[in-house]
Amino acid sequence: MPTSPTLPVPYTLTGLPADQWRLVWRDEFRGPAGTPPDPAKWQHDQGGWGWGNREFQYYTDRVENAALDGEGSLAITARAVTEAEPLDDECWYGPCRFTSARLLTHKKFSFTYGLVEARIRIPFGQGIWPAFWMLGENFAEVGWPACGEIDIMENIGREPDKVHGTVHGPGYCGGNGIGGTTALPDGQRVTDAFHVFAVDWRPDSIRWFMDNRQYFELKREQIPPGAPWPFDHPFFLLMNVAVGGDWPGSPDETTTLPQTMRVDFVRVFQPA
Repeated sequence: MPTSPTLPVPYTLTGLPADQWRLVWRDEFRGPAGTPPDPAKWQHDQGGWGWGNREFQYYTDRVENAALDGEGSLAITARAVTEAEPLDDECWYGPCRFTSARLLTHKKFSFTYGLVEARIRIPFGQGIWPAFWMLGENFAEVGWPACGEIDIMENIGREPDKVHGTVHGPGYCGGNGIGGTTALPDGQRVTDAFHVFAVDWRPDSIRWFMDNRQYFELKREQIPPGAPWPFDHPFFLLMNVAVGGDWPGSPDETTTLPQTMRVDFVRVFQPA
């Protein structure tokens, strides 16, 4: 596994001293505006077949949908298809109405167990569905949900004050995934600022954090009786902004586009 330089600032997400963790992978998204994501670290999923959720967007590899913003962040942008930004490809429902991006580290970086964090400012609006998550590296061989899925952060636009952390596996997937939710107090919107989303993934447990505060923990013994625990092998990272789908619902007259998820950094740690 590749190693990265020591993080230059203390890291205390779980209350453990920084010297108990080593940084094994990161992307800080530094570079000129309009630069595509580092191809040594990320690849693009592409297509408009609905992605298992009847989503409306066509995922592209265009810099209009995923590029550095020149200010230290990656911008993943969902856009309406227009004459100025046409798309010749068809989606599952007919002519595509939206484009976006889905980036993944599959076959470039994967790991087993560790502390994963990203600092993200999520977009907003009915039908907008940003996510930062992980899939088992054996996805192509065994399929989903047998490969396992760990959702570090998901938000649906009609809930601007909430984020969700969830796992999916055989017997507890889709609408029956196991997870927790956290919300900001006093009507604050998660979309109004950057927040740090993280998981601490260990052999027998997974813990979810937002801004250094744990809000959910799942232990191996808590999964349904007889169901497997497919979280004991390498996983890779994904991040995307979907438009529409079974869970968030469709955009409506209140939805404004484009909508951008800005990612300040992604870092992966393992015990020192």
